[in-house]
Amino acid sequence: MKLVRFNGNRLGLWHLDGIEDITSRFDLALSWPALPGDAVVRQFYERRDHLDTTPRGELIPHGSVRLDSPVANPSKIIGAPVNYKAHIDEANSDTEINTGKVYTTLDAYGLFLKANSSLAGPSDGFPRTFPDRRTDHEVEMAVVIGAECKNVDREEALHYVAGYSIGLDMSLRGPEVPSYRKSPDGYAILGPWLVSPDEVPDPDALRLQLSVNGDVRQASSTAYMLFDTRRIIEYASRLYTLYPGDIIMTGTPDGVGPVHAGDQIHASVESLGELLITVTA
Repeated sequence: MKLVRFNGNRLGLWHLDGIEDITSRFDLALSWPALPGDAVVRQFYERRDHLDTTPRGELIPHGSVRLDSPVANPSKIIGAPVNYKAHIDEANSDTEINTGKVYTTLDAYGLFLKANSSLAGPSDGFPRTFPDRRTDHEVEMAVVIGAECKNVDREEALHYVAGYSIGLDMSLRGPEVPSYRKSPDGYAILGPWLVSPDEVPDPDALRLQLSVNGDVRQASSTAYMLFDTRRIIEYASRLYTLYPGDIIMTGTPDGVGPVHAGDQIHASVESLGELLITVTA
């Protein structure tokens, strides 16, 4: 099942021959106090086993809609900065990435947070905030949490997953702390949809690839993550209470590099689809 958000908060199921608008199947009435997290993701997680995926009525053509981030209101966006050995080696050999620091492991370096306002969707394009400074692409598998949890055991970690998506953790290079450099508007791209776990039997065996203007720069697999999906969720839940809609970007493989105005970024993750992003500034 692929849940999409489109045309300004319409909700749909993506089918091969079009999009079915299912907005009316969600209870989005305003309540106070609001529950923490994303109400749509919470309900998708709770109801996904009972959602009828047989299209009802006319489908909307794929090409006629504007795709937004499938998650609208995460309580936080969590990043795993050094979760592939080849990327650690790459970062330690590139002074523009490491700025004098030595990267070791995720245990030693820890996680970081991206501002919620950095979240963008497939149709938004990517505006570099500082065109005179290096900004790199980083393709990642993104995990979206479906239920509130804290201190999760590894064996139970995937139980709390609402789905998976493609994440682009766009990164400004420089001496500032990661949360500053990774949090400008538009620097957390998510999409094209939220894929339910039944369509991703093993999140730790997915091929990732990213190209810029047709030139393949990143090609790897989540099989090479140092912390696998379960361990990342376990680790993050030791630090934070995780809420529905929280996004965990699980780290990028080697091959990161700069983008410039006019570039076309094509990112794909096996079972999760493809993103085509234009660098707009």
